[in-house]
Amino acid sequence: MNSVSPSAVQYVGGVMQDELVETRRQQPPERQSSYSHRPPQTADPSRETSGEPDEMDKLKAKLMSAWNNVKYGWTVKSKTFFNKASPVTVLGHSYLLNSEDEVERFRLAFVSCIWLTYRREFPQLEGSTWTTDCGWGCMLRSGQMLLAQGLLVHLMPRDWAWPDAHQLTDVDFEVFRPRSPARAAGVPIPSFGSPRAPNTPEKSLPSDQVTKNSQKRRPECARDRQAEPLHRRLVTWFGDQPPAPFGVHELVEIGKSSGKKAGDWYGPSIVAHILRKAVAKTSVVHNLAVYVAQDCTVYKEDVVHLCDLSLSQTPPDPSNQAWKSVIILVPVRLGGEALNPSYIECVKNILKLECCIGIIGGKPKHSLFFIGFQDEQLLYLDPHYCQPVVDVSQGNFSLESFHCSSPKKMPFNRMDPSCTIGFYAKNKKDFESLCSAVSVALSSSKEKYPIFTFVEGRGQDYGLEGHSSNHSAPAAHILPPGKLGRSNNRRNSDEFVFL
Repeated sequence: MNSVSPSAVQYVGGVMQDELVETRRQQPPERQSSYSHRPPQTADPSRETSGEPDEMDKLKAKLMSAWNNVKYGWTVKSKTFFNKASPVTVLGHSYLLNSEDEVERFRLAFVSCIWLTYRREFPQLEGSTWTTDCGWGCMLRSGQMLLAQGLLVHLMPRDWAWPDAHQLTDVDFEVFRPRSPARAAGVPIPSFGSPRAPNTPEKSLPSDQVTKNSQKRRPECARDRQAEPLHRRLVTWFGDQPPAPFGVHELVEIGKSSGKKAGDWYGPSIVAHILRKAVAKTSVVHNLAVYVAQDCTVYKEDVVHLCDLSLSQTPPDPSNQAWKSVIILVPVRLGGEALNPSYIECVKNILKLECCIGIIGGKPKHSLFFIGFQDEQLLYLDPHYCQPVVDVSQGNFSLESFHCSSPKKMPFNRMDPSCTIGFYAKNKKDFESLCSAVSVALSSSKEKYPIFTFVEGRGQDYGLEGHSSNHSAPAAHILPPGKLGRSNNRRNSDEFVFL
């Protein structure tokens, strides 16, 4: 899964999009990006000086958006099958789809996740001609979704569900029941928001009866409705405009300290550190810190020093038990060039934990946000659908495009080994429970080397550019010098320990 350095790739101006796609099809796999559909754009210096995108740039962006959505559309239109005899796990919660109640619970859990995708026609990114992240920003979007899930857990009521999820729902519940012995194991679940053709009646129940049944399964919680202003405000933080603290404009700006710029490819490790800096920089989120593990190791004392507010007092006050909530991000590599099957059971056990907020990674050339699994397939949210920008500064902006209505799965064996795993702990007690629960999950691996570890004490402040505030410290070696071999040319995009 070797990748070409983005800086070494030149975008040929004037080449039509279908020719570019055909060229990439003809390239050998080792010369294609891990998480991007196309090489980044090299801006014309004269246009960069003027800061104005020309018509060719706009045409290229539209062509890329259209091509991307055609590919995405093929995926959306294909049915996803769920086994009614096996539980579906979504971020620590399990659903057995053998009853309408369980289907409804699963539907609400999935639709309530915040879905962040490519956008087009947003304000121009500073220092570039980009007005879309289509084709290069999928890992940033996956990272946004991971952070958004952490913020939902941090800010919203426990087991919150989006009360307007029914607006995306037009499901014929008859399809969830097997209609023949041959289909007894598989239950097709269509897009929750797939529109019914005009004048097409309900097949199973009258619409009023469907509504009554839906309300019977889960009455709208008044608490969830009261939390809606906070939900809406949270979404604005990811808006595609410069003031948004977690929007693509801000993340790209922060990425410059790691040597990245708009149009570059971002690996899951780099994105983890960008998210850490974004949370540390903003004032919109209170009492929350982000910790990024070093070399697949979570140093407990480092987390304590980050979260225990009494330690920042002079002199320290042991009676002050104030503790910041923490999002822990662990960049890992689950194998060499492909996923090591020995780690699959471990990944499943991690996704079963309530403290897990998801995994950013994907499959080769295609970043995804993993939120669960069923049997030997991962459940994910896909950022590759390019949507028009939404002006989140308007008080009544639509939330529909920020929630996905199509659950999708992919086999574990297609998972790219490079990923970042996210966890959340609200307080010190939760952090201690997290360490214990995750350690048990990690011990389930058949490999003698765990995916990552928890250790007492503090880690060295390595000072990798963009990864630490201490830039004077010596650079870290991921493997001993002289033993990097083929992995050395991957350092710019991955920076993972090989297991």
